[in-house]
Amino acid sequence: MSPFPLLRLLGHDDFVPGPQLAEALGVSRASVSLALRSAAELGVELHTVKGRGYRLARPIGWLDEASVARALGERARFFDLKLFDEIDSTNTALMAAAGQGAPSGLVYAAERQTAGRGRRGRRWQGALGDALMFSLLWRFNLGVADLSGLSLAIGVAVARALQALGVAGARLKWPNDIVCSEGKLGGILIELSGDALGPSAVVIGIGLNLRLAEAARAALDQPAASLAALGYAGERNQLLAAVLAELALLLPAFEAAGFAPLAAEWEARHAMQGMPARLLLPDGSAVEGVALGIAADGALRFGGPDGERRVHAGEVSLRSAV
Repeated sequence: MSPFPLLRLLGHDDFVPGPQLAEALGVSRASVSLALRSAAELGVELHTVKGRGYRLARPIGWLDEASVARALGERARFFDLKLFDEIDSTNTALMAAAGQGAPSGLVYAAERQTAGRGRRGRRWQGALGDALMFSLLWRFNLGVADLSGLSLAIGVAVARALQALGVAGARLKWPNDIVCSEGKLGGILIELSGDALGPSAVVIGIGLNLRLAEAARAALDQPAASLAALGYAGERNQLLAAVLAELALLLPAFEAAGFAPLAAEWEARHAMQGMPARLLLPDGSAVEGVALGIAADGALRFGGPDGERRVHAGEVSLRSAV
C-alpha cells in the first residue's frame, strides 16, 4: 500500500500504535509495516517506541486544496487545483492533459515527483514536505513566437510573491532561476505547444525549496538554498496561493503587452546585473564579460570582448565570474 495515507495519520507529538493505524486504514499489521518501510525510503524520519507506536520526527505540512483556495480568495476562480501524493512529473502530466483539451488554469501540485525535471533535462526532486512543486496550464491567444520572455515574466511573479510574504534576499538569475546569495532557491520550466499564429498552450513548472537538508544539499551539483534560511516560516499552501495570485495578475498582462513593461523590474531583481559573468556555450566553450541587462524580448544583453551580444534562453548558461 502507499505510505501516504499512513503518514497523514501520524503527527510529531503523540505516538500512534500499529494496531490503531491498521484499523483506521482497514489493512493488516503487515501492510502497515510495509508502508512504514516505504515511508523511510521517502526520507521521512519516524520515531518508534515499542508498545507505544510511531510518530513523525518532524511534522509534514501537507498540501490542501481548501487552504489554498481560502488564501487565494477571489482569485481562486482562475484556477482548478489538483493534488497528487505521487506523480512522475507535474509538467509531463499536465502537458498530456493540455493535449487532451484541458482548460486554462488547471494546476497540478504533488507531494513527491519520481521524475521531476528542471531546465535542460536536469532532475528536480524535493524531499517530502520540503519543497513546493507544481505546474500550471495557461492558454494564450498568441503564437508561440509571441511568448518570448515569458519565463522571465514568471520569475517576476515569483519574486513578487516572495516579497509579499516577507522573504528578503530572493533574486532572479537569467534565464529562469530563483536565487539568493547562498545559492539556488528554485527554478522555472516552461513548455509550449501551439501554432505559429496562435493559439498556444503553456505549461509553467515551478519548484521552490522551503527547507533543504544537508544530505540533499550535498547531493546537488550546484550551491542551493532554502526559503527557511531566508526567514520564511510559512507553509506550502500559503506559498502556492501567493505565487498563483501573482500569476493571475501577470499572465493576462503579459498577453496584452508582452515582456517589455516588466524588463526594468526584472533587471532590478537580477542577481548578476552589471556583474562580471561567464557565458557557457553549447560547444563547451566560455566567454567572459559583463551581464549588462535584459532586452525587451527577454534576451540577455551580454558585454563581451567583441562588444554587446544578445543571447536567448536555451542557447547558453550564465555563471558568475567573480
